[in-house]
Amino acid sequence: MEQNILDCVIVGSGPSGFTAAIYAARADLKPELYTGLEPGGQLTTTTEVDNFPGYPAGITGPEMMMDLQKQAERFDTKVHYEMITKAEFSKEEGGIHKLYAGNKEILAKSVIISTGATAKYLGLDDEKKYNGGGVSACATCDGFFYRGKDVVVVGAGDTAAEEATYLAKLVNKVTMLVRKDEFRASKAMIHRVENTPNIEVKFHHELIGIEGENNLVERAVVINNQTQEKSTVDVHGIFIAIGHKPNTDIFVGQIDLDENGYIATEKGSSRTNLPGVFAAGDVQDHIYRQAITAAGSGCMAAMDAEKYLAELN
Repeated sequence: MEQNILDCVIVGSGPSGFTAAIYAARADLKPELYTGLEPGGQLTTTTEVDNFPGYPAGITGPEMMMDLQKQAERFDTKVHYEMITKAEFSKEEGGIHKLYAGNKEILAKSVIISTGATAKYLGLDDEKKYNGGGVSACATCDGFFYRGKDVVVVGAGDTAAEEATYLAKLVNKVTMLVRKDEFRASKAMIHRVENTPNIEVKFHHELIGIEGENNLVERAVVINNQTQEKSTVDVHGIFIAIGHKPNTDIFVGQIDLDENGYIATEKGSSRTNLPGVFAAGDVQDHIYRQAITAAGSGCMAAMDAEKYLAELN
């Protein structure tokens, strides 16, 4: 039995995956997209998206992802609600890449990886309960909703310091909870925090619970890990800023990753170190992490894949 070799397979279904699918389909590459466990990616956990161009009244994350999927399907992208569990990439120019969804083998001349990244959470039950009701892992996405209110930022690294200083411009007061007696952030970021009057830093403090009404956050329950004294902070928003984990576990040992596990791409392109394998969105971008930048890099990946396939022929 002759197995079908596809021109282009897209792994992942956030803004980068669906945008790649739209461009690849219009270039007649007949792409097939595998959604993974979370069709629509991180945006499906975001209630309101107000900063994506073209939606003047705003839109919910899940609705926006459905719009992107419909657009990809309009140009005959085949969407599979399955997860790629294993990859065997060829290192040869023009080689055939193998992907596996369970026992199903998929052969492709080009692969676009857009598996995204997952925000790290503390693992409290309350985080799930109040997700979308005051708990967030993205200040640039959600900070706007807390204008004039009080918020908490959990974390000690550059991400936490950046989120705190960004939020400080919008909100009344930011309380930072830092587990140890010092920041892990760079000197420059620490100075920014220290020079922002409406940020209060509580060292040796950890978030242990969240209280509220109707699934809306009203208080953060914190503990001083030196004295074991518990207290509450009245807030409307809690930002967990302890980093992200790129979804690259199945590609380890196959493809070049940076020290944090993000896929390394050539500057100004979506090309990886392997011919015919491209990466787009948060799986290769730990700096911007926005829907719009992910979509832009999805377009780049599809165009890079089209060029690669054209040169093979």
